[in-house]
Amino acid sequence: MPILSKYIQPEVLNRIAHARFDPKQLVEGTLAGAHKSPFHGFAVEFAGHRDYVPGDDIRHLDWKVYYRHRRYLIKQYEMDTNLVCHLMLDVSSSMRYGEGDAQKLLYASRMATTLAHLVVEESDRVSLTTFDERIVQSLAASNSLGQIVNMGEMLDKVEPVKKTRIGPSLMELAARAGRRSIVVIFSDFFVDLDDLNDAIQRLRYDKHEVVLMQVLHNDEIEFKLPGMIRFVGLEEDNQVLARPDDMRDSYLEAMRQFNERLESIATANQSERLVCDTSQDMAVLFADYLHTRSLADRRL
Repeated sequence: MPILSKYIQPEVLNRIAHARFDPKQLVEGTLAGAHKSPFHGFAVEFAGHRDYVPGDDIRHLDWKVYYRHRRYLIKQYEMDTNLVCHLMLDVSSSMRYGEGDAQKLLYASRMATTLAHLVVEESDRVSLTTFDERIVQSLAASNSLGQIVNMGEMLDKVEPVKKTRIGPSLMELAARAGRRSIVVIFSDFFVDLDDLNDAIQRLRYDKHEVVLMQVLHNDEIEFKLPGMIRFVGLEEDNQVLARPDDMRDSYLEAMRQFNERLESIATANQSERLVCDTSQDMAVLFADYLHTRSLADRRL
């Protein structure tokens, strides 16, 4: 389908075909899945009894039944081990920066769609929410491959024309996300960082794992721009005519301080942060990230 070819690149999928996107913490859910449950095989939905056999964990004995009928019965529950992954995509004006495949919004959209495909392939559920000053559109979590098509159709309708205000959108997600899950945010994070910190704290309080995918154009990272440039604000109505060489040092210092603050927020909230340079091969970026993540999982 044309919509899939725009957002799903076969070479990226081939590179990560055998990779997994597992949670770094225990997950909860209502379907059988491939991840560890915090209930060690006993979840919150009662399914029935069976007779006690030597070696069973006595914590799961039904003492009420014992006192009534003098029988040792083990309470059984449905295994709760499925993953829910919520993808949050910044569709504000600043994400328009860049041309072709290096445009931040297109790169982030492809990353989100690729990650969603990886999640669905594991029979886990994924949702997508786009936001600028508020939540723009949202797809409920699903583990159907049709979800990828729905995501592509939703992304094709995006019009990045507004400013970014990330806090309210993340707070709204936290209010409706329910049980613990993975929340992956794709943004340049040119936002009020105190606002972001408060929202991440809320998500972490609810035991969600948070991953910050900071999508930046190489110009924003290295600021290697030639000649005289007219800088036009994407989220502010202003223009500046300047020579990049004259401002590179001050720009890079301001960017360094900004990134240090963003990293400190991620670290303080035990969240991941990955810088995604849109000039980088996405297949390499994803493969390296998933490999590093899997190694970190083994050390936990």
